[in-house]
Amino acid sequence: MLKLLFWLFVLFLALSYFGISIQSIVNSPAGQQNLAYLAYLVITGVHWLLNHVPGYIQQLGTASSTAA
Repeated sequence: MLKLLFWLFVLFLALSYFGISIQSIVNSPAGQQNLAYLAYLVITGVHWLLNHVPGYIQQLGTASSTAA
């Protein structure tokens, strides 16, 4: 966890050094579209996991009970 925080801090320092504003990127139309697309991908992935993982767990449970 500390490594992640350290690298995020280094990333922010590097962006600041090169004069890149995160706020301007996020507020730009392209940034908004990219964030919306990433949100769509994350939501779709979570829905897929919620729909498919319980079935896989159930299959594993029935496979292990029949093997015993």
